[in-house]
Amino acid sequence: MRVFWFLLLTMAVVVAAVTLAVVGGGGSAVLQDVEPERLTDPLPANRPVGRADVEAMRLPMAVRGYRMTDVDEALGRLGAELAERDAHIAELESALAGAQATAVNGPDLFKRPGEGLAEDGPQGEDGER
Repeated sequence: MRVFWFLLLTMAVVVAAVTLAVVGGGGSAVLQDVEPERLTDPLPANRPVGRADVEAMRLPMAVRGYRMTDVDEALGRLGAELAERDAHIAELESALAGAQATAVNGPDLFKRPGEGLAEDGPQGEDGER
């Protein structure tokens, strides 16, 4: 019976010591409060985002996964830049289509100026034949 009480008392002392160490009682700072992780390498603000920027980006972890504000910010920035690039591509494609339509329906760009105007023969200086 004495062994039982001894083991019970020893177990209570060990549990109390571990609890005090974890909680930080008695002035010892075993587990300190840590600043939450933040996005250390944000996307560049002074230039467009490139593939290397996206591959190098590491989103900080939170208790239940990723920090929602950092993920939302990164996805919002990427979405805005993709929309801007899509609009620029559409604008360039439209300009190219317009230039091609003008080239097909317009004058021959490979003819020299004045070529093909006088088919009957050479003209004089005053324009008379």
